[in-house]
Amino acid sequence: MNLVDLVNKNHFNKNVEKFPDFKAGDTVAVSVRITEGAKSRLQRFEGVCIATKYSVTNTDGHFRIRKISSGYGVERVFPFHSPNVEKIELIKRGKVRRAKHFYLRERTGKAARIETDYSAAKK
Repeated sequence: MNLVDLVNKNHFNKNVEKFPDFKAGDTVAVSVRITEGAKSRLQRFEGVCIATKYSVTNTDGHFRIRKISSGYGVERVFPFHSPNVEKIELIKRGKVRRAKHFYLRERTGKAARIETDYSAAKK
């Protein structure tokens, strides 16, 4: 076994094959394992994917999710191969023309919404 196979075996997340194909602009819900003391539980983080870097096949790929919580914008970065990411659910597809949506940081209310792509849902 060479070094690349060893790294892939030990550091890749086993759940990656179950992740849906999503891109920036899509609304997703990420189930994250939270450890509090000796107990661990799943916490759902739902928001708009504003950026992705690389892909699932890469070891250092990640995606950035943004949501509004109690009037404050909250962003989290999730590595694809983190053992804490249990599952990802695709809520709705966004109709977008960009790969990065950092402009959503300055917008609030209705201006921060992304239009739903109904044509992608039919496929």
